[in-house]
Amino acid sequence: MTERNAALAAAVRAGDTERVRGLLEAGAAPDAAGEDGLPVLCTAVAACDPAVAEALVEAGADPDRRLPDGTTPLLRAIEGGSPAVFEAALGSDPRLRLAPERRTELLAAARNWYEEGPQARLRHLTGDPGPVRTRVVPEGEYHTLTEFTLGGRCVRDGHGGILTSLEWAFRILTPPGELVARAVRHGDPEHADWWASQWILTERRSAETWAETVAFHRHPDPLPRLFVADVLGLQNLTEGLTPHARRYERERLALLRTWAEVEDDGVVLPRLLRALVDEGFSGAAAVGLRHAGHGDARVRRAVPDTFDRPLTPRTAEAVRDLCHDPDAGVRAAAAGALGGEALSAEDRPLLLALLEDADPQVASQAAYATARGADRSPQITEALARLLDAGDQDIRLSAAYGLALRDDPRTPDAYARVGPLGRAERERDSRADGLWRWKVRNEPGG
Repeated sequence: MTERNAALAAAVRAGDTERVRGLLEAGAAPDAAGEDGLPVLCTAVAACDPAVAEALVEAGADPDRRLPDGTTPLLRAIEGGSPAVFEAALGSDPRLRLAPERRTELLAAARNWYEEGPQARLRHLTGDPGPVRTRVVPEGEYHTLTEFTLGGRCVRDGHGGILTSLEWAFRILTPPGELVARAVRHGDPEHADWWASQWILTERRSAETWAETVAFHRHPDPLPRLFVADVLGLQNLTEGLTPHARRYERERLALLRTWAEVEDDGVVLPRLLRALVDEGFSGAAAVGLRHAGHGDARVRRAVPDTFDRPLTPRTAEAVRDLCHDPDAGVRAAAAGALGGEALSAEDRPLLLALLEDADPQVASQAAYATARGADRSPQITEALARLLDAGDQDIRLSAAYGLALRDDPRTPDAYARVGPLGRAERERDSRADGLWRWKVRNEPGG
């Protein structure tokens, strides 16, 4: 092993993507062997490291290389059960690179793992009768998988997502019903298999795929209905990014509108209300008003976001009622709507009460909305000043920001009382810049 290849193997083991790319650019062999004699791509696959696997494959590592035990890095990636790792190892244009018999082998392996399930397959492979250890692990930034360990082997349960992405890579048009079944198998919208089916059904824009997918909005189980709502939402987000993206825009909006009238599930209905808002549907407020008294608090929490600003007399009355809701999440949502308004004498006491709500979630949302709101009355300004004594730093930050926007002379002291902010707040939260902007407006030479 050359010194450069040894350094590459060490960087792969450490998961140092930047160093891996640097060594590859400097001439390290992408198929270099690790300490176990296997290609370093196998090391990345075993570590569930998609970033390193992608760097190696992009540099020329062969994911279809036959290993001494008869497997390949791709087959090992299928076994590992992480869709992200598998897609990184698969690389681009697999339909052109891989011979038909190789494609058949990969599809069979993915389907076998999916159908048998990781726990049963681990027992079959290891012969270990002991307990299977499980833990939930992240898959990328937004999704999760369950990891299973038995007999010294560790796999994750994203084989449905792997099978789905592999079929699409080979342009096999799996029936939508099967993709829906894979999505809901784990009962978790955060699972990577859910996302894989959601993305592929968004990519496939045929009339048959559309009709078969949306038909599940009538399913007696709310989970498939929730999945359909997610597919519709992703279609809206990706309009303009895929060919013929607007083909079903009218049909989608018509379905959402009529569906929201009859849906009653406490998880699905809020998703539909959100979708109507995201679609820019002009009748979203009317739909929201009809659900303002819904028995499930999760639905009531979604209602204020359906209301246009400024509030109309009808939506303002609904928000006032929701300000008294027994559920803190509902009151927080109402505070967000009310805080942005030019308050009447009738509404101001409501907002002042929400700023002092015993639940920190309510007080935080009320403070955030009030800080940016249109009310510049002395009562509101003094209420914000009192919040500088709050134990929650986020509330203090909103209070200081609200004073800055009102050009209050107490702003420098207010920001001092906020305390040091973390890097994320300084980089992404506009409230963190409030003091600087106040100084530009109010101090000579600021």
